[in-house]
Amino acid sequence: MCGMTEQPSTTSRNVVPFPPAPDAVELRHLRAFVAVAEELSFSRAAERLFLSQPALSRAIRGLEQLVGCDLLRRSTHRVELTLAGEAMLDRARPLLSDVDAAVASARSVGGELLGRAIRLWEPVIGSGGSDLDAMRDSYEALHAKFAPPPQTRVRAVTAGGVPSLVVAPDGVESVSAVLLHGGAYTLGSAFGYRALAGAIAVAAETAVLVPDFRLAPEHPFPAAVDDGLRSYLWMLDGGTPADQIVLCGDSAGAGLVMSVLHEVRRQGLPIPAGAVLLCPGLDPAAMLAGNYGTRGDIVQRCVGYYLAGHPVDDPVINPFVADLSGLPPLLIQAATGDPAIVDAQRLADRAREHGVDVRLELYPVDTHIFQLFWPFLPEAGEAIAEVGQFARHIRSPGPR
Repeated sequence: MCGMTEQPSTTSRNVVPFPPAPDAVELRHLRAFVAVAEELSFSRAAERLFLSQPALSRAIRGLEQLVGCDLLRRSTHRVELTLAGEAMLDRARPLLSDVDAAVASARSVGGELLGRAIRLWEPVIGSGGSDLDAMRDSYEALHAKFAPPPQTRVRAVTAGGVPSLVVAPDGVESVSAVLLHGGAYTLGSAFGYRALAGAIAVAAETAVLVPDFRLAPEHPFPAAVDDGLRSYLWMLDGGTPADQIVLCGDSAGAGLVMSVLHEVRRQGLPIPAGAVLLCPGLDPAAMLAGNYGTRGDIVQRCVGYYLAGHPVDDPVINPFVADLSGLPPLLIQAATGDPAIVDAQRLADRAREHGVDVRLELYPVDTHIFQLFWPFLPEAGEAIAEVGQFARHIRSPGPR
């Protein structure tokens, strides 16, 4: 044994690691390659992926440039895999399968979470609008399931004669956002909306004013509009510049935001920095016709209380007949499974026609005002983060 030395094993030998895959390789590249490799035809692969052939060819060329070799041989009449392509296909197939399985798993969990959100609505919708007091209690009970973020605090104020709450992140004093709550003009309260206001406050890094505006049928139109406008004037009188104020509203509260914006412009008041409309309900004629899915009868009854016979073609309450020119930037968020998505899309189109800067965001959710469920629904958390980003951007100095 003398004079012999032990050779290092293969596993312990220092070797130069193989370079990792380029970071710029994306799933779209791999899906394009696998489709062409399996079909051996660019035209059939393009049809399978719902892509144009030029777009598919660009994806394949991009992948080949990133990996540094040819994966396919093309000729006028046929497409073949190179040896490198065969090796890529063997690894790409299971990789894409694993990704699809991960997405399916996430969607399964997401479906459970969405089901929870839908079930939370059932007591409100189940009343059918026949008992207003019971419906109000159910709506407050829905909101009571959630608390404001722990890093926020709540204080009471009177904003232009309107009892209100201010929800602010710790260490933030300035109030530069207003939340006009939903509830078809007959339900909801500032107290109930503390959780959503707190989430927006944290995301937007500002305190949020939540007016407890008067509700119908006790106080029909224009009471809620007047209260919303007085709240805005209170902020201006308190020294908050208009170009730092963001108006927010969900569902009918979004319609109330549009009403307040109409009055602000009509009266020649300073225009706010922007507005956020969450799952907006905007068309009073459609509401009175009950055209809002399973909750159509509730909306019909409640909006009837609010309008109390007022014409539905009044531009104060109907943005689809109003002149929208001169309005500030709008962020509109809607759920793809919500019947009110029609209002969101119509408003976005009409506002753009009037020269308004509009951002329409659609989320793959089947419930109205899904943003309420930010404590557990991922799409809601993402939506609130986008609201915060929008609010911070439009309040920032410099060109927008």
